[in-house]
Amino acid sequence: MEKHYDVVIIGAGPAGLSAGLYAARAKMKTVILEKEKPGGQIATTDEVANYPGSVEHATGPSLVERMVAQCDEFGAERVKDGVKSIDFNGDLKVIETESGDIYKAKAVIVATGASPKKIGCPGEAELTGKGVSYCATCDADFFTDLEVYCVGGGDTAVEEAMYLTKFARKVTLVHRRDEFRAAKSIIEKVKKNEKVEYLMDSVVEEVYGDGILEGIKVKNVKTGEVVDIPASEDDGTMGVFVFIGYDPLTALFKGVLDMDQTGYLIADENMNTNIPGVFAAGDVRQKVLRQVVTATADGAIAAVMAEKYIEDKFHA
Repeated sequence: MEKHYDVVIIGAGPAGLSAGLYAARAKMKTVILEKEKPGGQIATTDEVANYPGSVEHATGPSLVERMVAQCDEFGAERVKDGVKSIDFNGDLKVIETESGDIYKAKAVIVATGASPKKIGCPGEAELTGKGVSYCATCDADFFTDLEVYCVGGGDTAVEEAMYLTKFARKVTLVHRRDEFRAAKSIIEKVKKNEKVEYLMDSVVEEVYGDGILEGIKVKNVKTGEVVDIPASEDDGTMGVFVFIGYDPLTALFKGVLDMDQTGYLIADENMNTNIPGVFAAGDVRQKVLRQVVTATADGAIAAVMAEKYIEDKFHA
């Protein structure tokens, strides 16, 4: 089925939802395509303390719920469908979805976000969802009173380690360097938590278990020593949470939209990509800070600039 819109937004994280709100409120016929549930990464975040104006103890899911409601209130359509192919060559941009629908739009906003990086060690793929996780909010409850290892040294890793202490008996941060990259205020906070321990200068070499995570092997990057850390006999299992960064979800746009060497889309301050009428917003684009507040700002700017582009191109 062929469908025509003013704006097609690919992705329903904070950037895509913000773009949808602004585009629909500007009376543009707008659709948001998202193959997963709305919210992106923020949908799996326990506490959102640094989003200006959010209510006290706001959670990621509660914030997403409100964003979705605002999009719906102003008439933005939301469709659960993945994008199979794109053609941005003509005045009307063509998007084919996995269900076979064809969307034609005067402007497109790419807000596909990023996905968690993997350790890349033996056993990781097999034990994902069976002891290996990338989302503390989603899975912390499964590890109540167990031992958990958090891999990473940035803000997210340290913050999620603190969150996991609400459930786990002990949380050990595993970091390949001798000091954390997280903000000083976050580091000071975690060091006051008696349930958190540290394995510095270390990387996870392997995770293993028969159908469930039963142990990990950790290598000291300075000495080369590999230590086997099995789950306690009483527990029988343990947890490994991975927070080592993200990969931009831009494979669909390779060779079409300009991107940097790590795959993030290159867009200017007005969210313009190298193709007129195609905009990039949120974590998918090259930028200094990837937070909810910057994603929503990107989405708003992209929608406003899309409206201006459409007005100049099709109604001049």
